[in-house]
Amino acid sequence: MLLAFFRFLAVLPLPLLQALGRGLGRLAYAWPGKYRQRLRANAAQAGYPAPAFARRAAGEIGAMVLESPWIWFREAESLRKARVDEANAAVVDTALAEGRGILFLTPHLGGFEITARYLARKMPLTVMFRPPRKAILGPLLETARNNSAMHAVPANMQGVREFVRALRRGEAVGLLPDQAPGVGEGVWAPFFGRMAYTVTLPGKLATQARVPIILCAARRLPRGQGWQLDFMRVPEPLPEDPQAQAALLNHSMETLIRRYPEQYLWGYNRYKTPRGAPPAPTAS
Repeated sequence: MLLAFFRFLAVLPLPLLQALGRGLGRLAYAWPGKYRQRLRANAAQAGYPAPAFARRAAGEIGAMVLESPWIWFREAESLRKARVDEANAAVVDTALAEGRGILFLTPHLGGFEITARYLARKMPLTVMFRPPRKAILGPLLETARNNSAMHAVPANMQGVREFVRALRRGEAVGLLPDQAPGVGEGVWAPFFGRMAYTVTLPGKLATQARVPIILCAARRLPRGQGWQLDFMRVPEPLPEDPQAQAALLNHSMETLIRRYPEQYLWGYNRYKTPRGAPPAPTAS
């Protein structure tokens, strides 16, 4: 039923879906509760305390949700709306020419779902997905992943091994770096001035495989015109210390997010403490 509903949504025009999403996003934000409090607190932590900013950000989160089925099930049309200027294309092409493999990190910024699909048409790409907490979403997300040229692996040791093999072949891999990891999979590192439990896998992969890291996002353009893709290479070499690596990657994400901050997923509980994790230290 849910899959059929999302396929129906994909039939609608992209401008209409994004407009509906913005309306629903603002409606969800208007309802008093933890979501609204968290969105406002996270945005204020990053330096965006204005209520008007929070309302716009809530609308963009709604647009992010409702544009996803359009990207999943109308991939060819979506890719025609993915714009890449010369400077951003050069970031990817330069890394490709080095022949070492590439680690792409995609925070929840803008139309992030389009970035992996764009990259998978340029190079072999393996992406890591965490199973959804709600089982009802499983078939939907599995269908969405299989409806693409990218190869999806689970977020477990099997997936990590496949990542390592892909990088050794000189291919590309990608994951979401701004999700709170489980205990033992992260370290505390500053993110917009507050300590966030941050995944260490990207730093480990990049240093062990000696591959570049490229952050990517897709700025949502007005009136359903599509997305402007952004690629930003992380400075090399990475520090050896895992905490320093995580801090550098978080700082790099901050730089990218500040390009169009209203399109970031501020409503996510980024600063939660995973069960069993040590308490967060004070950000310096």
